[in-house]
Amino acid sequence: MTPKEVAALDGRLDRFLADITASLGRSERHRWAKVYLQGLLLEGVRKSIEPLAGRIEGADVQSLRQFVGQSPWAVEQIQQKLAEKVVDLLAEPEVWMIDETSFPKAGDASVGVARQYCGALGKVANCQVAVSLHWSTCEASCPLAWRLYLPQSWLETPARRAEGKIPEDIVYRSKNQLALALVDQVLKWGVPHLPVVADSAYGNDYDFRAGLRERGLQYAVAVEPSVKVWTSDPAQVAAAASQPTGRPRQYAAKDLPEAKTLLALAKELPKQAWHTITWRQGTKGPMRSRFAQIKVWAAHGWSRQEHPKRVMEWLLIEWPQGAEAPSDYWLAQLGEPSLGLRRLVKIARARWRVEMDYRELKEELGLDHYEGRHWLGWHHHVTLVSMAFAFLRSEQAHAKKNFWCDVDNAAPGSSAASG
Repeated sequence: MTPKEVAALDGRLDRFLADITASLGRSERHRWAKVYLQGLLLEGVRKSIEPLAGRIEGADVQSLRQFVGQSPWAVEQIQQKLAEKVVDLLAEPEVWMIDETSFPKAGDASVGVARQYCGALGKVANCQVAVSLHWSTCEASCPLAWRLYLPQSWLETPARRAEGKIPEDIVYRSKNQLALALVDQVLKWGVPHLPVVADSAYGNDYDFRAGLRERGLQYAVAVEPSVKVWTSDPAQVAAAASQPTGRPRQYAAKDLPEAKTLLALAKELPKQAWHTITWRQGTKGPMRSRFAQIKVWAAHGWSRQEHPKRVMEWLLIEWPQGAEAPSDYWLAQLGEPSLGLRRLVKIARARWRVEMDYRELKEELGLDHYEGRHWLGWHHHVTLVSMAFAFLRSEQAHAKKNFWCDVDNAAPGSSAASG
């Protein structure tokens, strides 16, 4: 935005921030929160603190650094208020999206930086990686909460932890465990349940899917063709009557049905199993492809005699007309004994918006421009960027005459929108 455009929105920005920032306490924190958001919204190549402050009359670099990097305001309280605002604003919800994004770094001093796979560069590189959870409708989405992934090297020694000012209660968690922690956080806030969508880095993980089921959440998550499943319930296989020694097995290994890869299963499906489905209107016309769905039971750990509770999931396969092999696979549980194929496709294919969110967060709002090195500052920055992003979503709603919600410009403290 230009300075003139940001100035014209001053009153609406005040109303947007009023209830979100109520927990900040001191008046100067409210001031610097607004200044930081104004700087993020303004045009500019870099959105790190020094160039950001240079674009706003009266902004003080040191005060902004202290507010973002050191001020002890609680991230979770702000994120909860923001989540309540987003849920109210983006009515007619569709899914929760879980994904991760990376932040390339030249040095190794910023908290969480390590040589690891960097999606932004498409290779292993020096970077930070963060996991996020987004609320999404069929038209728009917005991040609700973030977790920075900390490689074990940052947690193994007191000196490294002190370098990043990492709180004492932080322990190592994989990205998938961080994703479930985000789920727990938004559930604690009372965010309405929606089906969870995620890519195969999460979907391949049996424990991740089991974690969603344990929390009463539906899901449609991508998986890789090498995942193995059964097409009949292995619990129906009679257990071995007895064994000479040791604990009786839950299943008789020699009697278990053959576990097949998803690719092998797709190739065995009859022609009549495939249906052409249109799931949404794209920029270049209707989005359509061929899909099949089949009931399966995941064979996780079957060759090692691991026997977690086996549950039925829907396997969704996309095999475009004329392609030599299927392009995508998903495992889903969406609550109904009999699931409509079109609804399953629409939910499974809803994850595309998260990449658009990341692109806008980085290119327009400087998500990856923060130069602070410490744990608290990083989480403050991504929370403030999420607030700026949500404000842009509210302005888009305001500008669109036939938008699916009415933006309320009433007094501060009232709801930003009604669905």
